[in-house]
Order: sequence, then structure tokens, then C-alpha cells
Amino acid sequence: MFYIIGGITVSVVVFFFTIKFLFELAARIVSFLQHEDRERRGERTIYDYVRGNYLDPRSCKISWDWKDPYEVGHSMAFRVHLFYKNGQPFPAHRPVGLRVHICHVELAIDIPVTQEVLQEPNSNVVKVAFTVRRAGRYEITVKLGGLNVAYSPYYKVFQPGMVVPSKTKIVCHFSTLVLTCGQQHTLQIVPRDEYDNPTSNSVSLIDEHNYSLSIHELGPQEEESSDVVFEKSVVSNRQTCEVFFRLTLHCRGCFHACISYQNQPISNGDFDIIVLSENEKNIVERNVSTSGVSIYFEAYLYDAPSYTNTQWQLPPTHLSSSQRRPSTATEDEDEDSPSDSQTPEKVKKPKKVYCYVSPKQFSVKEFYLKIIPWRLFTFRVCPGTKFSYLGPDPVHKLLTLVVDDGIQPPVELSCKERNILAATFIRSLHKNIGGSETFQDKVNFFQRELRQVHMKRPHSKVTLKVSRHCLLESSFKATRNFSVSDWSKNFEVIFQDEEALDWGGPRREWFELICKALFDTTNQLFTRFSDNNQALVHPNPGRPTYLRLKVYEFAGRLVGKCLYESSLGGAYKQLVRARFTRSFLAQIIGLRMHYKYFETDDPEFYKSKVCFILNNDVSEMDLVFAEEKYSKTGQLEKVVELVTGGAQIPVTNENKILYLNLLAQYRLANQVLTS
Repeated sequence: MFYIIGGITVSVVVFFFTIKFLFELAARIVSFLQHEDRERRGERTIYDYVRGNYLDPRSCKISWDWKDPYEVGHSMAFRVHLFYKNGQPFPAHRPVGLRVHICHVELAIDIPVTQEVLQEPNSNVVKVAFTVRRAGRYEITVKLGGLNVAYSPYYKVFQPGMVVPSKTKIVCHFSTLVLTCGQQHTLQIVPRDEYDNPTSNSVSLIDEHNYSLSIHELGPQEEESSDVVFEKSVVSNRQTCEVFFRLTLHCRGCFHACISYQNQPISNGDFDIIVLSENEKNIVERNVSTSGVSIYFEAYLYDAPSYTNTQWQLPPTHLSSSQRRPSTATEDEDEDSPSDSQTPEKVKKPKKVYCYVSPKQFSVKEFYLKIIPWRLFTFRVCPGTKFSYLGPDPVHKLLTLVVDDGIQPPVELSCKERNILAATFIRSLHKNIGGSETFQDKVNFFQRELRQVHMKRPHSKVTLKVSRHCLLESSFKATRNFSVSDWSKNFEVIFQDEEALDWGGPRREWFELICKALFDTTNQLFTRFSDNNQALVHPNPGRPTYLRLKVYEFAGRLVGKCLYESSLGGAYKQLVRARFTRSFLAQIIGLRMHYKYFETDDPEFYKSKVCFILNNDVSEMDLVFAEEKYSKTGQLEKVVELVTGGAQIPVTNENKILYLNLLAQYRLANQVLTS
């Protein structure tokens, strides 16, 4: 009995090996038939196969043109050497069906490749070139006729490049820090290369002597403060090198700091520091913890001419330069506006006001007859509202604060408790956006807050019946009566005349199709400033009349819905396939237009007109504060005045910055609203 069972087992094993051999033989014959020229197919015989006269993937070899480890950003190549089964070189000029796939293992990013047959007599080499930008581990798969070449797939690791200061950032950082006198604060810096990769664990890249920190007091003193004490140390892990600056400031006041790498400032290395005493710190913490209540401070507001920004208003002709107090200027104003000499005796007495700081807004109010409040200015508590810290004012000798939100002209205030006022605003801002101004930290905080909202709301469903043939119109009609609570529900999408239960597939398809219908430029709701398909999209001022402004509102709700759903992650994550212009995104958060937006949104217009005006004398260009609008046929339709009576106001070297800003306001904002 034992011999019988053993014999059966041996027979089964032999049978399986025979089947495996036959399958492998069939696969090699198919590969043999596929990798020969069509002209020679009639000449093929099994004898050629037996002699090994066919292209064999396992006999091919790979040679690498670089030595590991290698940095990202360079053009890299490897060579595939083709051989017959019998070891003879296979002519590479014949069609062989070589397939190369390169993918980042962790990020699942596919890398495009190019193939080139080396022009040599009887060459059997195919050169494959590619370029990677992201550091990490890559999988390189090389196949012939569906079979892997040699030991494919291969795994290669590409290291980050050298440290680039403009890409290096301080993590969990703010443009103004609020510190306590005598207490230590740590700044964490992640060095990055040109392609935003964290630098590798290399001593040459993290040498602490490459980093420097300079601090000086804002106000009357400009020399470096001797009371600033700081230490720095380097801590590294297996993937990134992190530099830590440990600061301890022993004097109260307002300071400006700059962190540099090899004498070049890092990305967010320019920032201000407010140092409070222990008592002042407790006052600020008490102000911030009082939710829903406005904290007020007495201050003095300078007259309108003192804080009028010459970039946004024509200079008044009835005021001499000696009657205006100089305000904080930008780089463009320094180039185009002469500095005014000022004496304290000629400065008009400032107006007494009250500054109110709440978790949502910063308000400047005046009281008539000491009992009737009148709001003069209001600023949002957001990163767009910036503070500039100046020295004592010439009248009351109080520290000065300039508030600029990018929408209104800057406001100049002097206040006895200026540092406490600014610290209260900044700590409220920290609380609002999650404790950091860096983009990824704000995204994480935003998604975390949305998940809290999801937990409080029931995940009920709302049915959405749409037509595939008129998707935009039917979707707009189906949601026009939706309330905020309806938009926060889970959509159950049903396509008319299609029987299907929505387990997520129709909903994801609807999101993809409706985003294409809204943001694809062929549908004329949005447009590009250039013909390049990679250009950013912007609301179309020449949209057809049947596309009403309500459609933009629907598009905004849809983007909000995608963000709301994506915070849950997984199958709920929705991708809006549109890259909006920076000027359009700036308008959404309430920022005013600036000519520098042309550089990213309309590069051709920026290079051809904006740069020409900036770099040349405009006195002989016959420019006025008006914009000519032409039809598609090149005929002049109308002349739009950028300011009242702008057709009669010439553009000069003194006001050309104002002209460019007003031009940006018209072309990027007003033109869309008035069309």
C-alpha cells in the first residue's frame, strides 16, 4: 500500500512539472513570435526556438548610468541590452515592444520616460531617460512581451538635493511671535531642497555654522540688541535634519528677527517678536480667554492724509508734503515716492479713538460727545491683516502701530499699550487658525475643525436627480432650493433613465462631471489668460448671457461641498479639477488687487506691458488712467476709465504704480462683475 501511494504522489508531481513546462514553453514561443519582424514570421521554425534564436527577456541586461546614491533633479538614464536566448546581440532597431514603468513607491507618482535606440552598427542597446523631482524609493519595471527583463522590477533610492534657503521653512510659525521676557522659545527649521524635499541626513547639509540669526529692536534703536541670548543645536533623524534655534530674550519690547542660511534669508525667516513681561502676558491671556467680548484700548488716530497709501489714491494737490506724516511704505513706494521731511511742530494733532479687539474683528471707533460711537475702520482677525511696528509718535511720544489688511488704506495708530493690543490680536489669530501660519498646518486645522462639524451633524441623505445630457442645468435646478443643512447632507445621485443604486460610484462620477462642466474653459464659465492648457483658470468676463452670476454661486457651493466631504478622507475625498488664479483666490478672502498678480495669472501681459512700464520712463508713452476694450475683430468697443475722469489724467513716473494697481483691479476683478 505504501509503495502504491508513493507512486501516485510521484506521478502527480511529475504531471504538475510537465504542465508547468508546457505553459512556460508556450509563453516563450508566443514571445518568440511577437518579437520578430513581420517579414520573417514565415521563416520561423521550432528549430530556431530550439537553437535559442529568439529574443529572451531573461537574457537581457540592464546597465545604470549613475552610481547610487543619486540626487533628484538631474536627467538620469539606464540602458537595456537586448540578447537572443543563445547570447547573441539582438538588433535594437527591430520593434521589440519594450515597456518601462517608473513609479514612486510611497507617493504612487508615475514618472514619464523616453526611449532611444543608440545609433551604432548592429546596436542592441535601448537608452531610457527620465527625471525625478521627489526624493524617495522608486520602482523601475522593464518588460518585454509581458515578461520582466532580467531581475526587474528594480528599486532605486534618490536623495534630496542641497539646501535651498528660499524653500527652507520654520514649522509651526507666525509672522509675529509673542514671547515672555526671560522664557525660552524654540524655532524648528526643516531644511529643504529646490523641489521641496526635506534634506537628507548628511553632515554637510546640516552644518549649524551655515545658519545665522540676527535680531534688532524696532523703533528708535536700530543696532543689534545685546540682551538677546540664543542657542542653536542640530537634531537629525533617519529622513530629515531639523535645526532648532532656542531663543531667550531678557528685555521687553518689539524686535525684528531674521534667520539666514549661508547669508540668505530662509522662506519665512523674517518675522517680528513682541516680548512681554509676566504681568503683560497674564493680561493678554485674560483678554484672549474672554470669548465673545471685545477688549478696548485708548489710542490716537492720525488724519487721513497720514495713512493714505499712495499706491491706491492719487496724491492730494491741496496738501503740501510738510502737512503729511510719513507712513510705512512698500518697496515700490520707496522707488517712486520722494521722502518727505517732517517736523513735529507741523504735524496735525491726532484724533482720540478706541480700538476694540474681539476673536473675529479689530475695530477703530470714535465717540461723538463722548457717548455716541462711530465706527471708523474694521479689520478681520486673519493672516491677511498685517501689523508694522514703529517708534514713538511726534505728538504724544507713544509707540506707533500701522494696520494694513490689503483692502483698505493702512491705518496709523499710537497707543500706550501698543504691545498688549498687538499681542491680544495675534494670540486671537493663533487661536482662530490652529496655532500656525504655515499652509499645511492650516489645512490640517481646517480639516480637523470640519470633522468636528461632521460629528455634530447627522449623516442623512438627500436625493439628487440629474440628467446626464444637460448636467449643469439639471444639477443647478435640483439644488437651487437647498439650504445649508441640505448641502451638508450626503448626496444620493440618480441619473435619469439609468437604473443604479448609489453606493458611491454615481456620486463620485457626478462630482467629476459637474466640475468639468463648470471649470472646463470650453464651457465658457471660466477662461485662461493664455492658450496654454496648464494656465490657471479665471472667471470669464466674456461669458455667454445664459450663464448667470448665480452659476458662480453654485460653483462656489460645489467647491465648498468638495472641501467639506474631503475632510472625512477615504471614499469621501473629492478632487476639484481646477487651478484657480491667485487673484481670484485673493478676492475670495477679501484682498485687493495688485499688479504683481499679473506675474502668475497673465505672464504674457506682465512681461509685455507691466514690466515695460515699471522699467522705463512713461512720460512719453501718452498713457492715461483708462483702459481700451477691443472686440474679437480688433475694433475699439469702448474706453473704460479706471478712476473718475481718468481719460484726462496722464500716467507719470510718480503715479504709474497706482495706474498698474487700478489696471489690475479692472482686468482681474471689475471686468468680471460688470460683464
